[in-house]
Amino acid sequence: MHALKFRAAIAAVALTILAAPAIAAPTAETPVTEAELAAHMQVLASDAFEGRAPGTEGEDRTIAYVVGEWTKAGLEPVPGSPTPWLQPVPLVESQATAGSARFKIDGRDHAMAADGLILTGRDPELAMTDVPLVFVGYGVDGAGKVNADVTGKLAIMLFDNPPFGDKLPRYRERRQLLADAGAAGVLVVAWEALPWADLRASLGSKTVRLASAKPGAAASGFLSRPAAEALLTAAGQPADRLIAAARSAGYRGIALPVTADLAATTVTRPFASNNIIAKLPGANPDGKAVLFLGHWDHLGICGEEGDADRICNGAVDNASGIAVLIEVAKRLGKGPRPDRDIYFMATTAEEKGLLGAYYFADHPVVPLADITVALNVDTIAISPRGTPVATIGRGRPAYDAMIRSVATKLGRKLDEDGEADAFVQRQDGWALGAKDVPSLMVGGSFSDMALLQAFLGSDYHGPNDNFTDQIPLGGAAEDADLHVALGRAFADVATWSGTNK
Repeated sequence: MHALKFRAAIAAVALTILAAPAIAAPTAETPVTEAELAAHMQVLASDAFEGRAPGTEGEDRTIAYVVGEWTKAGLEPVPGSPTPWLQPVPLVESQATAGSARFKIDGRDHAMAADGLILTGRDPELAMTDVPLVFVGYGVDGAGKVNADVTGKLAIMLFDNPPFGDKLPRYRERRQLLADAGAAGVLVVAWEALPWADLRASLGSKTVRLASAKPGAAASGFLSRPAAEALLTAAGQPADRLIAAARSAGYRGIALPVTADLAATTVTRPFASNNIIAKLPGANPDGKAVLFLGHWDHLGICGEEGDADRICNGAVDNASGIAVLIEVAKRLGKGPRPDRDIYFMATTAEEKGLLGAYYFADHPVVPLADITVALNVDTIAISPRGTPVATIGRGRPAYDAMIRSVATKLGRKLDEDGEADAFVQRQDGWALGAKDVPSLMVGGSFSDMALLQAFLGSDYHGPNDNFTDQIPLGGAAEDADLHVALGRAFADVATWSGTNK
């Protein structure tokens, strides 16, 4: 962002900031209030921010607001950065302007619902005929190697993590491995961990990738679960049987009696967005650091021409998380300075596939090995006060014990039923965890599954995720206090070595 544009963004948001309710400046010991969180959410989820889509004026306004609030908290830009406060993230948007897919089973046409497939071409024009299909399960074997002959074929691959082996490649990496092995195309089946409605709302007819990403297959896209089940069953391979077979580390894939004719016209647009990164210098730094993160982006203008409300404002997802990061920064920046350096990062393009987090993981401003913990805050305004604390990313005994200790001291109960684990791939911490950074999401939102599913099945990723006084902020305020305490605990060199396992 150019300096003039940055100053213009600050000016543009000034009136909105002034219109927010006046909140007394907190001290280090002051609990976070619902009113404080509401004030930030009212601004970030206002129509003036146009849904905070990357690469838009809504991004400029978001940057101006977050940087302004973090400056008040006493945070600083990362020293030596050529773009203070910002980490530019080069992206490429691909939009399918036209496309068609025709499947034949044993030479007979197979009808697929129009909303059951998202198809994008790598190049401006895609035209393929009679491409054979192969079901590859998870795409790799127990050693992480491609498990089938996919050369010149359209591979059907499951999104979910392989249930075998250790540290196997994630779905993006598996998709790329198939492309590298010569697949003409890869269609990912949106199974349990990737709800179809959420995916369509996030992507629509557009996909966004990191500019640095390797070229994928000529055709790529997603199949809904019903569409995939219907296709496989019609091909004589019931989906449940194939899924069961694919759970074996030695599964080798199976050729299907199916061919596809694929066509698409795709327009690409390179652009840059930004992670916002700030630092709270420690009073007694030891080379280890704590990282707080949450994504600032949402879906932008998502409705059709003529819709009464075309803006997906993203109040809960994730203006609430950024509001919490702002207030956590203010508490940690007041009073006794924590020992270790603490970094705050608001990531871009999470809604497009955790892209800002992946870029940071590949281009960290602090060595990843120095990050003793990354605490991600996302979709936090779900539950009321008193909701037990769930943790996404459990399994490291020392970290689990620290969370239990801190939460218990605050009078919070722990929820350890494991239901929250289903969301581990759907949040920015996943990108850091892939690089072995201990990454956690801690709080009440992923504890009460009934409340969370009610949000996911209604306002989530739609124009109704607006700020209203009906959003439950009591649990978010409690979780903000929990993150303040966790930040101090993990930044304390006397009680946390920084190399704990």
